[in-house]
Amino acid sequence: MTARHPATSQGLDRRSALALCGGAAVSLVLAPGRASAQEGFKFGLTPVFLSNDLELLALLRAYLTEAIGEPVELVSRRTYQEITALLVAGQLHAAWICGYPYVQFKSELDLVATPSWHGRPLYQSYLIAAADRQTERWEDLKGDIHAFSDPDSNSGFLVTRALLAENGLKPEGFFARSFYTYGHRNVIRAVASGLAQSGSVDGYVWDVMREMEPGLVDQTRIVRRSEWLGFPPVASARALAGDARLARLKDALTGMDRHEEGRKVLALLRLDGFVATEPALFDTIAAKVDAVRRFG
Repeated sequence: MTARHPATSQGLDRRSALALCGGAAVSLVLAPGRASAQEGFKFGLTPVFLSNDLELLALLRAYLTEAIGEPVELVSRRTYQEITALLVAGQLHAAWICGYPYVQFKSELDLVATPSWHGRPLYQSYLIAAADRQTERWEDLKGDIHAFSDPDSNSGFLVTRALLAENGLKPEGFFARSFYTYGHRNVIRAVASGLAQSGSVDGYVWDVMREMEPGLVDQTRIVRRSEWLGFPPVASARALAGDARLARLKDALTGMDRHEEGRKVLALLRLDGFVATEPALFDTIAAKVDAVRRFG
């Protein structure tokens, strides 16, 4: 059976966001209501591929703490949905999220900064298959067991979902079965091991992991690259727009490439830096959301 999720076709909706906030707030030991100065600065991280890198997390926390001027708590959860719910509710000051939930909650979120990779704040989604598989077209993946990253991931779900919708198809009719791995690295592992025959993955993650873990990634190959899309941004809750620390966060991110400790973080992330961007950068992702909604 195809994996199910309450946001499979439309992503994170308001009801599920509010419901998740209730449970997640308990696990975070947050006081009721929005994040405040007394609680310290809370920065959310979605399950990106390097989120378990202790060196990276330590360097990032130290850099942001010095730049913002007070202790920073890095908050991570298993799913994109949980972090987005906390952010929208104002229980995180800012978070590194995906373009998909950003466009869904654009009226309630402000862009802080967007990573720059190879000189642009853009990336692609890849459809991947086993390295020894003889296929050149995405249509040849019909009938596969397919690995998605997360139901609220642009590159790990939405792009493929929109591609199918534009061709009059749905995942449950095109793939024999699909499931969520809750991590782009896990999509690559699933395809490399044969647990899945194909997968939808963040192209930045696949490319960087090919440098870091070539033995794993070289067991897969790219079948299709999407168009260039807005890189997953750092966003803040609009309700907290008056918090001066958000301005310091923006300065810290956009100036990261000019500081020694910041450059260490960027080196581990394989990024050039962070840049200020406009909401229009994510219009292509918004169009994909609309295409899926129209098809149903």
